[in-house]
Amino acid sequence: MKPRHKRVALVVGLLASVGAAAALVLNAFNSNLVFFYTPSQIALHQVPQGRTFRLGGLVQTGTVVRNGVTVRFLVTDTAQTVPVRFKGVLPDLFKEGKGVVAQGTLGPDGVFVASEVLAKHDENYMPPEAADAIAKANQVRDRMAGRITADAQGAPQ
Repeated sequence: MKPRHKRVALVVGLLASVGAAAALVLNAFNSNLVFFYTPSQIALHQVPQGRTFRLGGLVQTGTVVRNGVTVRFLVTDTAQTVPVRFKGVLPDLFKEGKGVVAQGTLGPDGVFVASEVLAKHDENYMPPEAADAIAKANQVRDRMAGRITADAQGAPQ
């Protein structure tokens, strides 16, 4: 083999190795990527099926039901709610009416099966994504309430 052909083979081999390594890294990154969704986005079917993601919002008051180590509760963004099932020990700061982020998958029955539940760490903290989602849901609710009120006022008696 000529020296020129050896260099070409070496360069092609290096490029193939770098390409394979980049593909493996990107695949690992993609499989470990976890997105954040709100109950409103779940209601609009904007979540990936069969993939792990995070659900954030507030634990709806009066919905926490404990059955041994299994806990069921509703997460809300004040516009929509999603039932959550978690098997394990909840964080000490987990309370009704407080912010929560749960990581898991959405089951075919519409129940979010959490593998991990994170609670806010102090009275003033809420994950930025959850705070934004709640603010957006409140804006939509207020706009819808304004339309309903306007429709009711314009309706003939």
